[in-house]
Amino acid sequence: MRQMKISKILNTLVTIIIVSVVLLVVVSFLPIPGNYKLLIVESGSMEPAIHTGSVVIVKPAESYQAKDIVTFADKGKGKTTTHRIVDMEVAAGITYFITKGDANNAEDTNRVSESKVVGKVLTSIPYVGYILAFAKTTLGFILLVIVPCAIIIFEEAGKIFKEMKLSKKKKSESENTDSEKNNSIIETTDSGQNPEL
Repeated sequence: MRQMKISKILNTLVTIIIVSVVLLVVVSFLPIPGNYKLLIVESGSMEPAIHTGSVVIVKPAESYQAKDIVTFADKGKGKTTTHRIVDMEVAAGITYFITKGDANNAEDTNRVSESKVVGKVLTSIPYVGYILAFAKTTLGFILLVIVPCAIIIFEEAGKIFKEMKLSKKKKSESENTDSEKNNSIIETTDSGQNPEL
């Protein structure tokens, strides 16, 4: 009995983890209403505020100021960088941000124009980025999404089959009981009749 409870709790826990990973993978590929983005932090330049392997939730803001942690398009790399704004300057009517990783000794060499800012970091979820990055690979998708989903489907199909079998057995037993009752009634009626003279 206790073993069944533990098994049920573990099964529920695994299902929650699988659903969470699948949702994270799907959400990272699709646009999220409200213009939110989920991005994986691949370096330790923002340690200790944001750990390597974290997922950051980013949303565009109306304005940005010093001390904000922002994600911006990185020139030439074709990727995004998440750093802190340390200063701002305006040149020819365009606002530029001077950024720096908390763990870096020097400011970033390139200024970031406001148009290059993807958004402000609202929060970070430590280490989830490792799972998400692995899930985005073919092997990771198979191991973290397809295999667990197949196991859940197989288990649920087994439960449904078991229930159908049990239901069929109960129906069969019920029909046998009804048949026995009918036979008993017929026998009683036959034995209770007087033979005609």
